[in-house]
Amino acid sequence: MRKKKDKPMSRKFNVIIEKDEDGYYVGLVPELPGCHTQAKSLDELQKRQKEAIRLYLEVEKDIPENRHFIGIQQIEVAW
Repeated sequence: MRKKKDKPMSRKFNVIIEKDEDGYYVGLVPELPGCHTQAKSLDELQKRQKEAIRLYLEVEKDIPENRHFIGIQQIEVAW
């Protein structure tokens, strides 16, 4: 466990942002299963997403290795 005097660890995470049918922005972190939040504005979403990631990292001890973000692909499927 880190001591208070230790330099805080830092890591970048990719966040996928969508807008739901009620107008809320929903952010999810693909690298951290179950880590997601929502807000009415993008500024508030960013604050809440940082908080959600910090809480996830405090609780989860098995954090996946850094993945290299490639991109997002939109695929149309007819059914």
